[in-house]
Amino acid sequence: MKGSLCVFHIGDRVVYPMHGAGIIVDIEEKKILGEEHQYYIVQISISDMKVMLPVNNTETIGIRKIVSADAADEAINHFHLCNEDCNDNWNQRYRENIEKLKSGDLMDVATVAKTLLLRDRKKSLSNAERKMLSNAKNILISELILAKGKTYNEIEELLMNE
Repeated sequence: MKGSLCVFHIGDRVVYPMHGAGIIVDIEEKKILGEEHQYYIVQISISDMKVMLPVNNTETIGIRKIVSADAADEAINHFHLCNEDCNDNWNQRYRENIEKLKSGDLMDVATVAKTLLLRDRKKSLSNAERKMLSNAKNILISELILAKGKTYNEIEELLMNE
């Protein structure tokens, strides 16, 4: 493409914070309000969902390449060693967890998933936190699938069998 701003290329494995990891399957140009814009088409690894991400906004959105297999192993170890957080203030805990998920950092996502999982085992989560747990777990697993070259079930088993 002429004048391409692309930082990533077709076939790159990337993370889209709050949505998970996937593979760039295409780069398309779309005309919106009379202006041409380029978009990465990303196939999310754990679903049939494809998302269009504006090429010129990747830094703002926080798109990054997936972690290495070694970093994935560190995240799995971190998940296993992580203890429940002490914050009993539901509202503050929820906001802190949202910020961690928005960061797109795999360790932060692992922390959110594990602390909510532990809290759910002790006492039932609210609907909002249950949804956040499901989302955090899927975001974590989606990146680990690509980083480790394993299936959803294999990664879930690695995480849940402590």
